[in-house]
Amino acid sequence: MIYFDNAATTLQKPPEVARAVAAALSSFGGVGRGVHPASLAAGLAVYEARDAVAQLLGAPSASRVAFAANATEALNIAIRGLLPRDGVAVTTAASHNSVLRPLFAARDECGCEVRVAPHDARGALDYAALERLARGADLVVLTHASNLTGDVYDASRVARIAHEAGAHVVLDAAQTAGALPVDMAALGVDVLCFTGHKSLMGPQGTGGLCVAADTDVPPLLEGGSGTHSFDERHPRFMPESLEAGTLNAHGLAGLAAGVAYLQARGVADVAAHEARLVQRLRAGLARMPGVRVLGGGESAGHCGIVALNVGEADSALVADRLAAEWGICTRAGAHCAPLMHRALGTESQGAVRVSFGAFNTEDEVDECLEVLEVIAHDVSCGR
Repeated sequence: MIYFDNAATTLQKPPEVARAVAAALSSFGGVGRGVHPASLAAGLAVYEARDAVAQLLGAPSASRVAFAANATEALNIAIRGLLPRDGVAVTTAASHNSVLRPLFAARDECGCEVRVAPHDARGALDYAALERLARGADLVVLTHASNLTGDVYDASRVARIAHEAGAHVVLDAAQTAGALPVDMAALGVDVLCFTGHKSLMGPQGTGGLCVAADTDVPPLLEGGSGTHSFDERHPRFMPESLEAGTLNAHGLAGLAAGVAYLQARGVADVAAHEARLVQRLRAGLARMPGVRVLGGGESAGHCGIVALNVGEADSALVADRLAAEWGICTRAGAHCAPLMHRALGTESQGAVRVSFGAFNTEDEVDECLEVLEVIAHDVSCGR
């Protein structure tokens, strides 16, 4: 099997990730729920995960990293916490439904206004339009890299636009955390949301948000915290304020191991490796008549994603042939990015997404190109 669906979740992870989870399953008690060795071991592992994520992503300190089940939960926490009732939010057409649906829910349920900055037919963001839309906004939510095209957007520029307008800025780094060097302080964002099961190489059920020192995000959930049990409301200090209930310490032990691997190898090395694979695939596709590669109109960079279509063939049929006949795993369809498909004109066809990880190889890319050439020939002949 050739696995090219890393934008959904990484399949091949460093072996130390599985070892860390297995060890945690047989030794951890509840985080912050006791002073016995099993509870203290879990608490130490969670702190080590916090500290590792803070160092990797440029958070102010470990205490400003709050964990969640995934980037979706983290984005809901940030959006619902920072967008006031009847407030104004700005995002872009590249946003994933993890951004769009909480914003549209705030529109429908809380009277908020949602403004969407457009992208052109090559996927490039209209920064001038975003700047106009940001006037009077309370919150700007930017997807750092499109999960459809892999185009990376200029987060520091958007942060400046947001702050000049008096708005907070939330960065959805689901596709870039661990895949590209990311430093939230250098970018100037107020909240960075991440997931653990993609390029951070952790288990599913891990993720969270890094919060700037001067930004207060009210809790979305309230409940058990392990501390201040006689208070009627949930604690309002980080990170406990955003972590109601028992944390996934077993998963976070795996996440810490994944981050440790990235720190040892270097995120820049992973990014360069994936960039070579992207370049190799795109160069091969450029020689195939009838194959369209989506995106590429953004100048701020690219991550390890290539989206394509073969003639007018339904993307699901192409992806099915790749998997069923050759064991090449991709993802087809809408990718939870409806507005970007609308901008690219691929609402009905969808797209086949090839997404690389740290362990993919050039030989795998070459095999994929050979197979796509066969499929493209068949499509051109009406087969």
